[in-house]
Amino acid sequence: MNVGKITLDYHIKSYECDCNGNLRLLTLMNIFQDVADTHASKLGVGMEHYKAHGLAWVGSNYIIKIEKMPRWHEKITVTSWPSVEKKLGAIRDFEVRNENDEIIIRATSQWILIDFAKRRPVCLRDNLPEYTVVSERALDTEFSKLPEPEKIDYQQIFQIRFDDIDINKHVNNAVYPLWATEALPHDFRQDHIPHLIEIAFKKEGIYGENVNIHSELDNLTSLHTIYADNDKRELAKIKIQWVKL
Repeated sequence: MNVGKITLDYHIKSYECDCNGNLRLLTLMNIFQDVADTHASKLGVGMEHYKAHGLAWVGSNYIIKIEKMPRWHEKITVTSWPSVEKKLGAIRDFEVRNENDEIIIRATSQWILIDFAKRRPVCLRDNLPEYTVVSERALDTEFSKLPEPEKIDYQQIFQIRFDDIDINKHVNNAVYPLWATEALPHDFRQDHIPHLIEIAFKKEGIYGENVNIHSELDNLTSLHTIYADNDKRELAKIKIQWVKL
């Protein structure tokens, strides 16, 4: 099966934007998820298929490079495709174009197929139909190990809400960078926007528990470690390079 690429159009709504009129990072990641889910469903291997077989896709990494964040009223075109297949994981890439057909955002993501009951990875070849990836990368990069903050400049605690939980019964991937950015000062957020975001997902966050975000801000780079407050298990690491608005 030759899966090819999928392309979907989106019009940016006011409620999808922050106080500066830029698309929220949370919404951008949800758009990526929507495109990926739509593509998988069209290929007959979507969420419904895997839930029926006791399987689930779990994100392990994201890298997002933003040249210009879409704004209110803008129309964007999002293209996505599976670019690399590994034994236990698959890489899916994304490109976002504006109305002038300029690429304004590139992203790559890594996913693992797991046995939902055992919470263990399964071999892709044993659970996917034969298919051919698109040998093209939006970002030609590997998912390198992210560093720990050397010092804690800011610390924030959030409680996991019902609306943070997705259909797989754990915190949605898009929520983790939201927590990281919310942990930084308002004045900094008001004047800066993410340019390069690297995310490594580690463990599942569960409804009702508190999460603790430790953040280091060094000039225009922030490092964030997110862990569960009760048992100290690490949920995610995030590195963000910012640019001034």
